[in-house]
Amino acid sequence: MVFKRLREDIASIRQRDPAAHSWLEVVLCYPGFHAVVIHRLAAGCWRHGFRLLGRVLSHMAKVFTGIEIHPGASIGRRFFIDHGTGVVIGETAVVGDDVTLYHGVTLGGTSLHKGKRHPTLENGVIVGSGAQVLGPITVGEGARIGANAVVLTDVPAGVTMVGIPARMVMRRQKPQEPEFCAYGVSTEELPDPVARAIDSLRSQVGALMARIAELETELHGASSIDGRGPRVIAGKDDDEEGPPSAATL
Repeated sequence: MVFKRLREDIASIRQRDPAAHSWLEVVLCYPGFHAVVIHRLAAGCWRHGFRLLGRVLSHMAKVFTGIEIHPGASIGRRFFIDHGTGVVIGETAVVGDDVTLYHGVTLGGTSLHKGKRHPTLENGVIVGSGAQVLGPITVGEGARIGANAVVLTDVPAGVTMVGIPARMVMRRQKPQEPEFCAYGVSTEELPDPVARAIDSLRSQVGALMARIAELETELHGASSIDGRGPRVIAGKDDDEEGPPSAATL
């Protein structure tokens, strides 16, 4: 069983990282692989009551790989941490199968109580570099979290989240069959929020200009029909009242 899991991990890394040219390279040179292997040992110690030993093993993995995974965290199969430096996974975090994290990702807690306080990532989730997924929230199956996003609420299955705080920018039609996407987003399919905002403003300005032109046309048309326009005498309008002139006395 142990060697089967190891083979699965190595195969999944080679599938998701074109820079991995051989299984031996993965075993010797991938800190994400090392961190996951040590975590499985630490988690076994944690479950069997040897909690201090589990923490010591996780600390050694952190020193050796730069990846901190609490031994109480639940990690699924074919879990891949690419590059790895700066990844933090909290005690009550739950990570499903075929999940990918990039460097700088935090699966953190936002409260001090002893219960569930870290996120749950369902199968096939991809979290881009520097993203923060915080609190006892659930990230749905096949969802993608863009780089540097801050996720504070539940994420539906199959959507892409970006920004601070993270907002949904697209939803895939078949979240149950996620297609792997490096760093959680595709530049070919991801809409540019700045360009969308500018286009929206341009549309609004165009509509306002058209309305102003329409009102000016109506105003000038009404003036030409009654044959009168605003008359000003000595700097005063016709309707303005004032003292009678000498000619009217």
